[in-house]
Amino acid sequence: MELRIDRVSKQYKNKLAVDRVSMNLHEGVYGLLGENGAGKTSLIRMVCGVLKPTGGSISFDGLDVGDEEYRALLGYLPQDFGYYPEFSAQDFMYYMASLKGLNRAGARARTRELLELVSLNEVAKKKIKTFSGGMKQRLGIAQSLLNDPKLLVLDEPTAGLDPKERVRFRNLIARLGQNRIVLLSTHIVSDVEHIAGRILLMKEGRLLHQGSLEEITQVIQGKVFECLTNEEGVQALTGRCPIINYRSEGDKVFLRFVCEGEPPAGAEEVPAGLEDLYLYCFSESERYE
Repeated sequence: MELRIDRVSKQYKNKLAVDRVSMNLHEGVYGLLGENGAGKTSLIRMVCGVLKPTGGSISFDGLDVGDEEYRALLGYLPQDFGYYPEFSAQDFMYYMASLKGLNRAGARARTRELLELVSLNEVAKKKIKTFSGGMKQRLGIAQSLLNDPKLLVLDEPTAGLDPKERVRFRNLIARLGQNRIVLLSTHIVSDVEHIAGRILLMKEGRLLHQGSLEEITQVIQGKVFECLTNEEGVQALTGRCPIINYRSEGDKVFLRFVCEGEPPAGAEEVPAGLEDLYLYCFSESERYE
């Protein structure tokens, strides 16, 4: 299976939200990572057929994004998941199943299966308005899987969840990527780092980097350092190097930073991680150059 995104752009009046993005996705979990406003949601909505591209094309195994057959292969959990608060989880699933064309027997069987998958089977008859944020998101995942999609698209699915719910949700998404393409859009680095086999880093509508964690962090390997210093040392680095982490330790300051040139005396090189790359790329000071 292959999702092919070929030179896709989206123009909103005076703003180019997505700028000639190309990628080919196969089975597994892909993390679309970028700050708010990077163009992630516009790209996601074009992949789901909600928005029409200004330029370029999107297809799944040769089916164009506008084809009815394409939509039948798609599961989508938008950032603002809509639900009916007075419905029970079970009734909501039946309702969504009817919209997706499942017959009554198929809807009941699939609802039981999916509510168990997302650990909501014991609250199936409770009203959605009584659910926590994490439970509502899990219900959103369940409804997106009703048609057993080959392409599952999730837009900021862990936003607002507590750490325990986030971990549970990540584990669920990782399992779902075993037999389909999962495209996960987020600005939360740890979500991508833990579950995505491939990472797609977007900035200002463009795809900056794509590849495995090891591949994309090669960009700054050999440039990440740690040291203990004083406020004078901090001032010397500020404006020259992106500071990744700052922590007071008694009368000293622990720093983790990215340095393009010669690092200060006493700084030790450390392996680069995804957070280092993310903060380096999205530094407010534009990489302090």
